Amino acid sequence: MPRKHHRRPLAWALVGAAALVAVIALAVPVTAPSPELEVNSPEDGAVLDADAAEEATFVVTASTAEAARETHLRVDGEDATGIAERNGRRWHLPLAGLDDGTRTVTAELTGGVGQRASETRTVELDTEPPAIELDAPEPPVVADEPLVVTGRLDDPDAEVRAEGAEVERDGERFSVTYDAAPQGELTIEAEDEAGNVAVASESVVTVPSRVEADDLRSVHVSFWAWTSESLREPVLDLADRGLINSVQLDLKDESGTVGYDSEVEFAHEYDAVDPIYELDEAVAELHDRDVHIAGRIVVFRDPIVAERAWEDGEEGLVVQHADGSLYEGYGGFTNFASERIREYHHELAEEAAQAGVDDILWDYVRRPDGDEEEFAFPGLDDDTTPSESIVEFIAEADERLEPYGVGHGASVYGIAVDRPDEIAQDIGGIAEHVDYVAPMVYPSHWAPGEYGIDDPDGQPYDIVRASLEDFLEITGDRRARVVPWLQDFSMGQTYGPDEVRAQIDAAADLDVEEWILWDAGVDYTEEALE
Repeated sequence: MPRKHHRRPLAWALVGAAALVAVIALAVPVTAPSPELEVNSPEDGAVLDADAAEEATFVVTASTAEAARETHLRVDGEDATGIAERNGRRWHLPLAGLDDGTRTVTAELTGGVGQRASETRTVELDTEPPAIELDAPEPPVVADEPLVVTGRLDDPDAEVRAEGAEVERDGERFSVTYDAAPQGELTIEAEDEAGNVAVASESVVTVPSRVEADDLRSVHVSFWAWTSESLREPVLDLADRGLINSVQLDLKDESGTVGYDSEVEFAHEYDAVDPIYELDEAVAELHDRDVHIAGRIVVFRDPIVAERAWEDGEEGLVVQHADGSLYEGYGGFTNFASERIREYHHELAEEAAQAGVDDILWDYVRRPDGDEEEFAFPGLDDDTTPSESIVEFIAEADERLEPYGVGHGASVYGIAVDRPDEIAQDIGGIAEHVDYVAPMVYPSHWAPGEYGIDDPDGQPYDIVRASLEDFLEITGDRRARVVPWLQDFSMGQTYGPDEVRAQIDAAADLDVEEWILWDAGVDYTEEALE
């Protein structure tokens, strides 16, 4: 009997080839599938920012595990299978971590009978945000006044944004204008075309107002004088008439009293606060008249803290005799080597700057006068002299006050110009860290024969000129200018318009057009200023 022949269908012969099916997908919208491969991926040329690249994964799915083993992944022609993960029929190739630039990702599938399938996607990875740099605003920054912040951006096509502000571009440079200066921290964003966002922040310290005085012509005003209409109004009249342009207003005086409602914790801890006047109101009134304010802080002469600290066993806060007993001259001196004492006065100065005081004028920034060997300064390093320690205090204050854009000066003794160690006032060192030194060159305070002048109190022009010449020489090309304290009071000789004027003229003849008048009674000689 003839053998029957059974013809197998063609489809049966092709089973091996048809068993391989692959799907290539990115975690992105689906595009139209091809006959061999079902592909979900970004469009060719798609740009992925950092967020999109972090989430994007190239996914290849085969119909069988065997087919998956025949699948190869490449990035820019280089085999990437080793950095992908396979789970059964599916490969995962994360795009995160690939270098920025144009990346070509290819999936290749080779079947058992030589059938091949491949799919390629090209994407642009741009994961680096633009580099943005801000120029710190120049202090002082006055609240409620416009503020312009400038900066640089390395991508001229990136968008710059700042909430509540107007942005202008000029190539890589930009400026952001606020109608009113923001308090605290301002934030500026830059977004490139890929969607990457860079954020730059800058801390902004604002002051309520500011008055500048190029040449300081000032008078001393105590707490109580400011609250006395009969003393305050004549001073304001001098300002209104242009005879002075500044008021030296006490913040902390020789008694150790802080005369306004300070919030500095140390001042309250030692019961030093006596709110005799309202600092904010005083600043507003003087600034409304365009009058500059130099806030005087008496530093180390401090009977209140010295006495209380000694009673509480805080000996390290006070200057002592060499035998360890309390030094009681001037009512007591606090210790310039104590970090707590330094911090106390720095905090007072910052508080005043925040309130709008234009300058800080340090006074009694010295040790007690006398032989240095007679004193003990707890905590003073053996390699540091008292003069050096006080310069350090001034330098620290300079850094603390810089964000507020306030000036500061130091009242110094006239003798310190050539005898610095007698009271630990190194004029040259101090002059490196302040805007001005204010030598107290009161004629009445000089001994007969100083500078070869027989009667300094009776020769105000001669003694002031002679002493200021020395101060001008030692400050030289250092940072500080010279703003002398001049005498408008009588101590021995009776001082009137001629004597006060003679001191002003002596300074002016040395091209020093600045001065501060002292009278403890705050009663100034108007005729000398006209």
